[in-house]
Amino acid sequence: MFGRLGAPELILLLVVIVLLFGAKKLPDMARSLGKSARILKSEAKAMKAEGQDNAAAPADPPAGEPAPRTIKAAPGDVSSRPVTEPTDRTTQR
Repeated sequence: MFGRLGAPELILLLVVIVLLFGAKKLPDMARSLGKSARILKSEAKAMKAEGQDNAAAPADPPAGEPAPRTIKAAPGDVSSRPVTEPTDRTTQR
């Protein structure tokens, strides 16, 4: 439908982006995009590992409190926080 993008089209696109956002904001935007990609990748790995753990785990969990789940931040990510999951405390043992 649109065809392939050649060098002139890419240069024009780059010029438009620089004019829209300014040269000073582009590094910050690229850094934010990279940080978001790292977080998404680490979350996907955690979900995949959790799925494999659940498939190998027995159907009934052992008695007692479950261990809190920790999602590890990607290297270089300084904005990580511990994950708190809601717990259902309405049922008694």
